[in-house]
Amino acid sequence: MKKKVTAGELLGRRLRELRQERDVTKVALAERAGLPQSHISEMKRGVMLPNLLTILRLAAALSCKVTDLTSVFDEVNPAALLPKER
Repeated sequence: MKKKVTAGELLGRRLRELRQERDVTKVALAERAGLPQSHISEMKRGVMLPNLLTILRLAAALSCKVTDLTSVFDEVNPAALLPKER
Protein backbone atom coordinates (compact mmCIF):
# COMPACT_ATOMS: atom_id res chain seq x y z
CA MET A 1 0.00 0.00 0.00
CA LYS A 2 1.33 3.40 -1.01
CA LYS A 3 1.95 5.93 1.78
CA LYS A 4 -0.16 9.06 1.51
CA VAL A 5 1.99 12.13 0.89
CA THR A 6 1.15 15.11 3.06
CA ALA A 7 0.99 18.76 2.06
CA GLY A 8 3.99 19.41 4.29
CA GLU A 9 6.05 16.73 2.55
CA LEU A 10 5.19 18.13 -0.89
CA LEU A 11 6.14 21.65 0.13
CA GLY A 12 9.27 20.40 1.85
CA ARG A 13 10.42 18.64 -1.31
CA ARG A 14 9.78 21.74 -3.39
CA LEU A 15 11.61 23.96 -0.92
CA ARG A 16 14.62 21.61 -1.02
CA GLU A 17 14.57 21.59 -4.86
CA LEU A 18 14.50 25.38 -5.11
CA ARG A 19 17.19 25.77 -2.46
CA GLN A 20 19.48 23.28 -4.21
CA GLU A 21 18.86 24.79 -7.66
CA ARG A 22 20.03 28.11 -6.26
CA ASP A 23 22.91 26.56 -4.31
CA VAL A 24 21.62 28.01 -1.04
CA THR A 25 22.35 26.21 2.22
CA LYS A 26 19.71 25.76 4.91
CA VAL A 27 21.68 28.13 7.12
CA ALA A 28 21.81 30.82 4.42
CA LEU A 29 18.12 30.39 3.64
CA ALA A 30 17.23 30.78 7.31
CA GLU A 31 19.32 33.94 7.56
CA ARG A 32 17.93 35.46 4.36
CA ALA A 33 14.33 34.66 5.37
CA GLY A 34 14.80 35.79 8.98
CA LEU A 35 13.70 32.41 10.29
CA PRO A 36 15.21 30.00 12.78
CA GLN A 37 17.20 27.24 11.11
CA SER A 38 15.00 24.72 12.93
CA HIS A 39 11.96 26.05 11.02
CA ILE A 40 13.69 25.47 7.69
CA SER A 41 14.56 21.93 8.75
CA GLU A 42 11.01 21.21 9.98
CA MET A 43 9.50 22.54 6.75
CA LYS A 44 11.94 20.49 4.67
CA ARG A 45 10.89 17.33 6.51
CA GLY A 46 7.20 18.21 6.18
CA VAL A 47 6.74 18.45 9.94
CA MET A 48 5.74 22.12 9.89
CA LEU A 49 3.54 23.96 7.42
CA PRO A 50 4.48 27.61 6.92
CA ASN A 51 1.96 30.42 7.11
CA LEU A 52 1.58 32.96 4.31
CA LEU A 53 4.11 35.41 5.76
CA THR A 54 6.70 32.63 5.96
CA ILE A 55 6.02 31.61 2.36
CA LEU A 56 6.53 35.23 1.30
CA ARG A 57 9.81 35.36 3.25
CA LEU A 58 10.99 32.11 1.66
CA ALA A 59 10.15 33.35 -1.84
CA ALA A 60 12.05 36.59 -1.22
CA ALA A 61 15.01 34.70 0.25
CA LEU A 62 15.13 32.37 -2.76
CA SER A 63 14.50 35.19 -5.27
CA CYS A 64 11.53 33.33 -6.70
CA LYS A 65 7.81 33.79 -7.10
CA VAL A 66 5.42 32.45 -4.48
CA THR A 67 3.96 30.26 -7.19
CA ASP A 68 7.38 28.64 -7.66
CA LEU A 69 6.99 27.32 -4.12
CA THR A 70 3.31 26.44 -4.28
CA SER A 71 2.93 25.15 -7.84
CA VAL A 72 3.64 21.66 -6.54
CA PHE A 73 0.04 21.61 -5.27
CA ASP A 74 -1.31 22.08 -8.81
CA GLU A 75 -0.33 18.48 -9.55
CA VAL A 76 -2.46 16.86 -6.84
CA ASN A 77 -6.08 16.79 -5.77
CA PRO A 78 -6.26 19.33 -2.91
CA ALA A 79 -8.97 17.33 -1.16
CA ALA A 80 -6.57 14.39 -0.89
CA LEU A 81 -4.18 16.57 1.13
CA LEU A 82 -6.74 17.60 3.72
CA PRO A 83 -6.75 15.75 7.03
CA LYS A 84 -9.67 13.40 7.55
CA GLU A 85 -12.34 14.70 9.89
CA ARG A 86 -12.93 12.70 13.01
